[in-house]
This record gives sequence, C-alpha cells and structure tokens, in this order.
Amino acid sequence: MSRPFLAKDIALQAGVSLATVDRVLNGREGVRQHTVRRVEQAIRELGQQRAQVGIVGRKFILDLVMEAPVRFSDAVRSALETEMPALHPAVFRCRHHLSEKRTAADTVSLLDAIRRRGSNGVLLKAPDVAEIVSAVDRLVREGIPVVALVTDLPNSRRHAYVGVDNRAAGETAAYLIGEWLGSRRADVLVTLSSSRFRGEEEREIGFRRVLRERYPSIDVVEVSEGYGIDGATGDLVHAALRRNPGIAAVYSAGGGNAAIVQAFAEMRRPCHVFIGHDLDADNLVLLRSRRISAVLHHDLRQDMRSACIHVMQAQGALPKSVMSAPSNVSVITPFNMPAAPV
Repeated sequence: MSRPFLAKDIALQAGVSLATVDRVLNGREGVRQHTVRRVEQAIRELGQQRAQVGIVGRKFILDLVMEAPVRFSDAVRSALETEMPALHPAVFRCRHHLSEKRTAADTVSLLDAIRRRGSNGVLLKAPDVAEIVSAVDRLVREGIPVVALVTDLPNSRRHAYVGVDNRAAGETAAYLIGEWLGSRRADVLVTLSSSRFRGEEEREIGFRRVLRERYPSIDVVEVSEGYGIDGATGDLVHAALRRNPGIAAVYSAGGGNAAIVQAFAEMRRPCHVFIGHDLDADNLVLLRSRRISAVLHHDLRQDMRSACIHVMQAQGALPKSVMSAPSNVSVITPFNMPAAPV
C-alpha cells in the first residue's frame, strides 16, 4: 500500500496503533480485515481533509453566460446561488451575463471580454457553432476552464458538460407520448427553441428514433427558432396548428409552454398529451392545473454543484476524479411535484 501520509497521522485518524498501521501499509499478516478497511478509510479521510485545507478561503470568480428564456436563466441562477455557500471553505462569486436571445458574434465578444478581464471559470449555455467553439478554445488556452451547461459543445476544449442526457430525455418523451396516446391516431408537435443548440437537437434525435422504432404511426411536425420566448413560440404554434389539423400532442423540447397551451386553447384544439422540460415556476402552474401531462426534470442544484467542483478541479484546488455522468431524467406529474421549484 502507498504511504501518502505519515504512519502516526494514519494511526491517529484510524484509532489504531502505529504498529498496526505499519503492518497494513507493508502488507503483513496478522491484521483483521475490518481493521485493514479502517486504515484504508482513514487514508481517504486524510486525503479529503488535505483537499479542504487547500481550498480554505480560496476565492473563485465565475462567469455565468447563458442564452435562454428568463424563466430558465432565473432557475439556473437560483440553483447556483443556493449551492455556492455549500462549497465552503471555498468562496464563490458569480458574474451574470444572461440574455434571452444573443447573436453568435455577441456571445463571442462577451467570451473574449471575459478572457481579457480574467475569470476562474465560465459556465456556458450557448449554441454549438464554430465561432463560439473557437472562443471557448481561446478561454481554455488562457487557463480559464469552461463548463458547458444543459447543451454541450463537444468539439470544443471545454472542461466538462453538466446537464441532462438529452438523447435519453427525448427517448423518454417519445415513450410517454406513444404509450399515453395508445391507439389514438395523432401527430405530435415538437417545439425547439433553436436548432443551433446541440442539446435540443439531441432531444429530437432520441425522440424521433423511439417513435420510428416503437410508434411508427405517429408523425412529427417540428417548429423552431422561437427561442423559448412566449410571443414568438406562440406565433409559430398557431401557424403549425393551422397547417396541420392532425396535431393533438406536444413535445416541448425548448420551452414557451404557457404560450403553446394558450395557442391550443385559442384555436379550440385538443392536446391529449403534453410533455415539457424543466420544473420552473411556469411549468409548476401548468402541471397543477393539468394543462400539461408531465415534465422531464433534472436536479439543477446538483448540476450547479458539479459545475463548481469541475472548476475547482480544473484550477488544481481539488484532485481530479472520474468524469461525472449526465444527470438522470425524472418524470414529474401532477402527483409527484415537489413543494417548490428545485
């Protein structure tokens, strides 16, 4: 066994004798297995304590850069602000750069400004386009780690992706809609905020794959570029409903759900199944009133904590560990809603 700490420190942490620690470290016989495990645990605990000492009082300045509807940006900001104090003894501060709609050129200018000013890490939700990927790579070359949020930038040098498994989310939505529709014949309206976001593209790929394999009688009508904003999304849905009389179900991969529900109501069209994303304040209201069927949700607070830990690891304040997997998808219905947005 390796000797990362003094034997006397391990003995004190484990509550065993120095001789026992020496036998365990050198692999000698005569030590009970549970004592060996206790010594191993003591070494792990000392490692964790050393990591904590390394971040006592250390300050991390983050930049949260998002192109998303206000309701989702607010949910992410709230989750981040809730988790930052829990990362004590490290101290986190965050600068917010939030916009419902931003050109790629504006995002690049913003990221370049952050690079020149300096930052300990950038948490980024942005389209997967070449100019933004290049801006991310410039940040990383300057020693500023980038964590992609919700929608990935896999061809960039970003440090990590934090968020839901988008393809699995789309597959789950297809399964729920297919099973709920049953023998009822209906087209499904799939709404994306923008085709520029890889995360929503992945959701649609998973959704179409499951429909094709399991529910081939269900056809898809897609609308995009409403950016999850109620007014623009509502206009797109109205137009789609006028063109397609068979639409009677919705998979909202990109938000704007209140406007979508309103469009169906104004045109007196039934919506037998409605699957949305994210348990924000709007969706809680829609679920309680049974105007949408279910929400595919993942724990934003866990995501924000993971993002901060990735930044600390990239900055050498914590030891690197195995890359975290995407967040699990939870199906929230009117019967298992939490008391408040999470």
